[in-house]
Amino acid sequence: MNKSKSIVVASLLIGLTITACNSGYTRRNPGKIYAPDMTYSRAYDAYTENPNFADSQTSRKPIAGTVAVGHDLPDHLTEADTNAQKAFTTSLRFNETELKEGARLFNIYCAICHGSNLDGQGPIYTNGKFAAMPANLKDAKYLHRTIGQMYATIKYGKNAMGSYASQLDIKQRWMIIAYIKKVQAENGGDAFTMGTSTTATPSIADTTKKSN
Repeated sequence: MNKSKSIVVASLLIGLTITACNSGYTRRNPGKIYAPDMTYSRAYDAYTENPNFADSQTSRKPIAGTVAVGHDLPDHLTEADTNAQKAFTTSLRFNETELKEGARLFNIYCAICHGSNLDGQGPIYTNGKFAAMPANLKDAKYLHRTIGQMYATIKYGKNAMGSYASQLDIKQRWMIIAYIKKVQAENGGDAFTMGTSTTATPSIADTTKKSN
């Protein structure tokens, strides 16, 4: 009899313990919330009306002067300022791997007009699509062109060449220019000065600058 009572009492205790530990949402309710908007904030979808801003727009512009993580600093180069373009430069230096990447990018975006040998004999011209030959980058006219002028041409386009600003970020533009300058140096151009680095350059071109 005592054994039976012990079993019953133990079962009751176990049952009460389980009930106390697993009472559902009721016992987890913290009660009244002093500031419910701080606990359960109201979310607004992009492009919807938002009463928290004067213009009622949920989507906001970036704060002036800020740069998104992983993005390049702006170069502040304008299309009309040709003097600034001539003086524009960079302190970026590229290793062999990056120069090969510059060559790869050149063959993707530039060689179709300028040719894989930089001689203006790209397939668009040789197939008769253009009446005038694209720039021969090994020609004396281009051998001594400043890197700032070349950068502006990539960013804004020139003559029949369109802008490649949307296809190439700042570092990629400089890698292509470094590759071109290396080839030009081997064909009578100025001494190559953009390839002294033995390590990879930073992904954010914070060293891009305008010379004083």
